[in-house]
Amino acid sequence: MDESGEFAGVVTVTLEQAGRPVVVLDHDLLRRIDATLRPLASGTVVGGSHGGKSIRGLVLASASRVFIAGADLKSISEWPDEELHRYLEYGGEVFGLLAKMAFPTAAAIGGAALGGGLEIAMHCDGLIGAPPGPGKDGGPGKPYPIGLPEAGLGLCPGWGGTNLLPARMEAGEAIRRTASGETMLFEQAVDAGLFDAVAPEAGLLLETAKRWVTTTGASLVAERRDGVPLRWIGRNTSAAGTLAALDRVRSELGAGAPARAVARAVDTGLSAGWAAACAVEREELVRLRHTPEAKKALEAFFARGK
Repeated sequence: MDESGEFAGVVTVTLEQAGRPVVVLDHDLLRRIDATLRPLASGTVVGGSHGGKSIRGLVLASASRVFIAGADLKSISEWPDEELHRYLEYGGEVFGLLAKMAFPTAAAIGGAALGGGLEIAMHCDGLIGAPPGPGKDGGPGKPYPIGLPEAGLGLCPGWGGTNLLPARMEAGEAIRRTASGETMLFEQAVDAGLFDAVAPEAGLLLETAKRWVTTTGASLVAERRDGVPLRWIGRNTSAAGTLAALDRVRSELGAGAPARAVARAVDTGLSAGWAAACAVEREELVRLRHTPEAKKALEAFFARGK
């Protein structure tokens, strides 16, 4: 927690994962995120040098060269159905803690945010982006991807992404990209309006995120906290537009199983609510990973990493 100055009272939770080149949301990391976030939910830091101090906001950041590369695909491809369901349910519970905080939250994204990585970010009130840092030669860094690529592996999102992304950018484009697995590069995400604020350079990402939670984000805590992310398609401000967008793009989604799963999850969110939509995602993800298309795509994915 920042002790003094403009951002006094802002907690920064930085994700790191020893032994991995990038942060991946495996079960162990989920447990560590859970253990970190739960004590903060009261709005007061307990214990240590910060004990008893009120929290003004939280920034979720990453120590990796990416924000978060996604879920643990090894577990998704190999675990028994019941165990995979538990992993997905637990991840949803942990992500949901961000939507229950008594103070504003923001994700500081300065590198690839894919799949579950974008989903945990979208459980925060704000998404704060930054351009890529300088490359190894000192020149501009390589643009990084953002999005929900699961459909490209024959799968679908499992932590609310189908209902979150269409509330943060043009709904039809979000549904189309989710159903196809097409991601965006940083500048495309900026143009799509995905970010609530954008740092002028990579080195100012955390400062920009902290400033957002203490200014713009501070007004959001006055809105009712109901345990559901602040920005999702079921809110009155986006539900009607999302339904119209789904109707427009339904014919473009094709007959592929991931696209049908995405459309079903969007429909369910609009008709039955957040929890029901997340249950559909989990059900579809566990089912889809058994299809020949998903098995082939996952095998190819793992082969590229060898």
